[in-house]
Amino acid sequence: MEIIHLRENDEFIKLGQALKKAGLEGSGVDAKMDIQAGLVKVNGQVEERRGRKLYEGDVFEYDGTQVKIEK
Repeated sequence: MEIIHLRENDEFIKLGQALKKAGLEGSGVDAKMDIQAGLVKVNGQVEERRGRKLYEGDVFEYDGTQVKIEK
């Protein structure tokens, strides 16, 4: 499982941004299309909103890779 860290003053990161930060998507457009196609899960559930806020402890999965959000 990979880990991405929230910036010091941030409480959350949006799903589309998290996909890019984890290196799983090259652009916001690609992230948006894959999220809307139902290819991304958050905490085990399919998520189709790229603006979904991810907080510390959340886990998302895309293309067989799981990524955990930490402070």
